[in-house]
Amino acid sequence: MRMAAHWFLGLLCAALVGCASTGGPANPAVASGSAKTTSTLQGTGDALNAGAPLQPIVPGYAASDAASRGVALLAPPADLWERIRRGFAMPDLDNDLVHDREKWYATRPDYIQRMTERSSKYLFHVVEELERRNMPSELALLPFIESAFNPQAVSSAKAAGMWQFIPSTGKHFDLKQNVFRDDRRDVQASTRAALDYLQKLYGMFGDWQLALAAYNWGEGSVARAIAKNQRAGLGTSYSDLNMPAETRMYVPKLQAVKNIVARPEAFNATLPEIENHPYFQSVAIARDIDVAVAAQLAEVRLDDFRALNSSANRPVILAAGTPEILLPWDNAAVFQRNLESYSGQLASWTAWVAPTTMKPADAAKRVGLAESEFRSVNGIPPRMLIKAGSTLLAPRAASKQEDVSVHVADNGQISLAPEITLRRTVVKARKADSVASIAKRYRVSASSVAEWNKVGASAAFKNGQQVVMYLPGARSVASRGKGGTKIARRSSRPVKVARR
Repeated sequence: MRMAAHWFLGLLCAALVGCASTGGPANPAVASGSAKTTSTLQGTGDALNAGAPLQPIVPGYAASDAASRGVALLAPPADLWERIRRGFAMPDLDNDLVHDREKWYATRPDYIQRMTERSSKYLFHVVEELERRNMPSELALLPFIESAFNPQAVSSAKAAGMWQFIPSTGKHFDLKQNVFRDDRRDVQASTRAALDYLQKLYGMFGDWQLALAAYNWGEGSVARAIAKNQRAGLGTSYSDLNMPAETRMYVPKLQAVKNIVARPEAFNATLPEIENHPYFQSVAIARDIDVAVAAQLAEVRLDDFRALNSSANRPVILAAGTPEILLPWDNAAVFQRNLESYSGQLASWTAWVAPTTMKPADAAKRVGLAESEFRSVNGIPPRMLIKAGSTLLAPRAASKQEDVSVHVADNGQISLAPEITLRRTVVKARKADSVASIAKRYRVSASSVAEWNKVGASAAFKNGQQVVMYLPGARSVASRGKGGTKIARRSSRPVKVARR
């Protein structure tokens, strides 16, 4: 009897280990009970040693139930897709919109193939984070809907990354966005922020479908739609609310992808094999390093390096702001080994702060670059001026060893202003007009009006007197100025100035 009891205890221990290794069900109740289960197991062992009868490990389960449950969880997931399937925990949606999206995906096998292959770099990390938080594994499929798992994706609303954060929401969830990096594109940081946000939304609405609607549409919009239905005595589920078309299709898209992952053969879909193993690992860096040099030392293709380190906005990674890089699992040790023996210059770029507002050509000359290269490396479009205090990339002298400071690496921004073409024109003064009144009417400084007309700042003009002005885009034909002042016909000469 005692041998049989010990065998049964061992089987239950194995079941518990298997559950931990696979992440277990995405159910907070299961997770919160795990510590209690372990202590109960210890107590059962003590009871065995004392000759006491064996008690069920989980209250409410018979020993036979627990044993069969343990056997079911002994085998680890065959691959990551199976691990995701085991963690499905959201209620299914079954309607015409879901079926429509299923057909859409099923008729595009090449798209599914590209999308799922791209996900193979990131999916394990997302699943791990979901299981750590005891969240439904369906949420690991959400980046398929948001960005097709492309960390470089940018929407028309300026949402970026595979989780598609707009700038303001990204800042709210501590995603740094500066001239050197955009954490909305960072695999680890954006996943952390997205799951934080989804947990917050689930806490607000108590329903994953409503939480997803809020992720797409905004929590305030969903709350108002719920309140409106409550006032009208209508239902408040996802299917009951009046939503924009994009949000109405949002959960059906996710459900369709979930169904394809659950039963790919039913949709003639082939999912690429993704091992239940980390694709990448973090590697600490202590010095600024060029992206190309880091890829070279890791012995990975530059495109593959960028795919894992998409937050890097520039050709250099600043250690003070980004102290870790991501590398394919087997290349991390290669990078460390090559770094130790590397004797060349790690970083060929440094940060330079513009002392005054200036043209890109003048800034390029200051740092010793051709204007075209300076514009390209700093992302400066045509017909723009660089405002004072902007942080830009500049060549680093081979002899210079100082890395960029934490303050600059974390807060560097580029501020640009359009080059405004001011055209010389002449306006006719009204009765009782003065330098001050005309300056106010045309929203320019009184000192400028005085200078243009070579008069004092307190000077007055006679009714009908011609007053020289330099106005943005003023036409040389007769037209009406603000307030009805007539602009005289006059040839104009363009003058470029900075908008302050």
